[in-house]
Amino acid sequence: MSDTTDNRPEGTRSLRDALREVRTAETERSDVVVELRDAERARLELLADELRGVFAEVPSEDEQFVFTVAAGTPPRLWIDMTAFVVMGRDRRTYRLLKDTRLGRTVILETAKLDDMADTITHYVAERIIERERAMEGDWLIKRVMRDETTRLQQARETAAALAQPRVERRRGDTRNLGWVVAAFLAGILIGAVVLLGYAWVAVG
Repeated sequence: MSDTTDNRPEGTRSLRDALREVRTAETERSDVVVELRDAERARLELLADELRGVFAEVPSEDEQFVFTVAAGTPPRLWIDMTAFVVMGRDRRTYRLLKDTRLGRTVILETAKLDDMADTITHYVAERIIERERAMEGDWLIKRVMRDETTRLQQARETAAALAQPRVERRRGDTRNLGWVVAAFLAGILIGAVVLLGYAWVAVG
């Protein structure tokens, strides 16, 4: 069986040849992309190795940091949930980015590994101090609220203690007033009896 490609007249087009060329080009581009991604990941791994001692010194109870190189396009070295390092378009420049409420911001862009490592180290230290201040603030708020609750309780107890004698005096004043009224009424009654007796004697 003869090859139709060789016998095809000059100037005609073959879909099979075009598909083969496209597949070959796609494969070559994929190889380039994979090589570039591997090169980016390798540089991020170098940065992670440079920071390994810093990562090890972070307190174990501080869970805000990630410290991992994640595969993807592009690969990223995650510092925490909002900050990460990627490679620039030249595949040589490190870019430290941070997502904020105002959008994504560039903290540092440099081709020097040491400069990026130093900046990340200071960033980690700042975040640790921020966490300590936040925890101290929470402790102070709880302490103030506890002290205020104690003062209010003491004030209530003092007010109740001061109000108790007033209630006792009020009850005593009420009892004394009752005796005065009773004595007054008894005096009136005795006076009426005396007057009636006097009138009886005078008439008789």
